[in-house]
Amino acid sequence: MAITAAQVKELRERTGIGMMECKKALTEANGDMELAIEELRKKGLAKAAKKADREALEGGIKIITEAGTSYVVSISCETDFLAISDKFKAMLTDICEYLKANGADSKDAAQLLINGDYALELGENLQIKDYLVLQGDTVGSYVHSNGKLAAVVVAKAGTDEDKLKQIAMHVTAANPEYLKADDISEEVVEKEKAIQLEIMKNDEKMGNKSDDVLLKIIGGKIGKFKSEISLYEQAFVIDPNQKVKAFIGEDTLTSFSRFSI
Repeated sequence: MAITAAQVKELRERTGIGMMECKKALTEANGDMELAIEELRKKGLAKAAKKADREALEGGIKIITEAGTSYVVSISCETDFLAISDKFKAMLTDICEYLKANGADSKDAAQLLINGDYALELGENLQIKDYLVLQGDTVGSYVHSNGKLAAVVVAKAGTDEDKLKQIAMHVTAANPEYLKADDISEEVVEKEKAIQLEIMKNDEKMGNKSDDVLLKIIGGKIGKFKSEISLYEQAFVIDPNQKVKAFIGEDTLTSFSRFSI
């Protein structure tokens, strides 16, 4: 399979390693991007890349939250110059209000509205990326000052809404993948163990040890791995001396969603 320059560029952006290594990894993986990253990690050349952080498009996010419901709209555009303009931000608000009035099934109609009323004036290709309604007993949301990162957190009734907003801020910064460590499947854990084992085997100081010894060492690493990707177990970004679950309370949150441009 022929490897394209675009594939090499994407892999470089996601891993931060050289062009030749990226091309070699993609060739060995027959063009499979995720497999190439996995093999590079095994060789100790690349860290895991999070999908939400590799988007190249410009744009912005708008969230309206009220009465246990968050209305979320993100729209992509071609340039940051437009994304930070007042006209683009006004359009985001208009489309978010349209979502609020018409529901999540109105996405196609909202895109037609954008194409007809905004695209010509703003002069760029405008596409709806996220268009959804999130509901719960208590809902908190946060949009980062750059307009490109946002989160919605859903919790049980009676949860402090100011605290929920702070948790939403944490989600944008820490990018958890799971709510609880128990939510991580054995398949994910075993895959990480295999990656860590290969990394150690390629380490000059560790490579001569037996698999049994290495697996014992990896056991400690897996606990850290779970903590790093589980919202409840992460160190709270506003106060790293405590975990998120200590700040908000265990079994308080029911779900979270993170959005990025």
